[in-house]
Amino acid sequence: MSDMIYDCPDYPLLLILSGPSGVGKDTVARMVIERRPDSFYFVVTATTRPPRDDEHHGVDYIFVTFDEFARMIEEDELLEHAVVYNDYKGIPKQQIRDALASGRDVILRVDVQGAATVRRLIPNAISVFLTTRSEQGLVRRLRQRKQDTAEGMALRTATARQEMKRAVEFDYCVVNPEDEPEKAVQQVLSIIDAAHCRINQEPVVL
Repeated sequence: MSDMIYDCPDYPLLLILSGPSGVGKDTVARMVIERRPDSFYFVVTATTRPPRDDEHHGVDYIFVTFDEFARMIEEDELLEHAVVYNDYKGIPKQQIRDALASGRDVILRVDVQGAATVRRLIPNAISVFLTTRSEQGLVRRLRQRKQDTAEGMALRTATARQEMKRAVEFDYCVVNPEDEPEKAVQQVLSIIDAAHCRINQEPVVL
């Protein structure tokens, strides 16, 4: 009887990291990449909103004008785009193509609305919903950011409540504890490692 070896497929993954505003998507995504800088590519979202004091163009977001964003839509440069708190956000396709071609896994940090669109367009993407231990914890994080008026805070809180209901649409749910993001990072890395061991892997196609 001859020996048989199964050649396990292993394609670059596309990981959707989503959750309500203030849950820590940026922090967890950055920490995941810092743990394995040669394995992951973080897709930088384009947005029409102005940068915050601690944000940098091309690193945190690609900050563009409304006219430039309209051009990107017209020329089909975005995988998905949506209006988020009165500003546009979108995911550049070329970044994803370049990362996949290099063999690296791709991390998309998107809002819940955008995650639904990406899952529809790329069914074999891995989706992770990031949450907090309680609603009070999420509200506390939003207040600590001190970036919204009272009306804006009320809008974000109401939106977060609705987004929490959509966690069941995702493949995985990960709690991001306050002051302990390393726990969430380790869980996300474990999810990625497990996904690479699946038998039925297929390449991501845009």
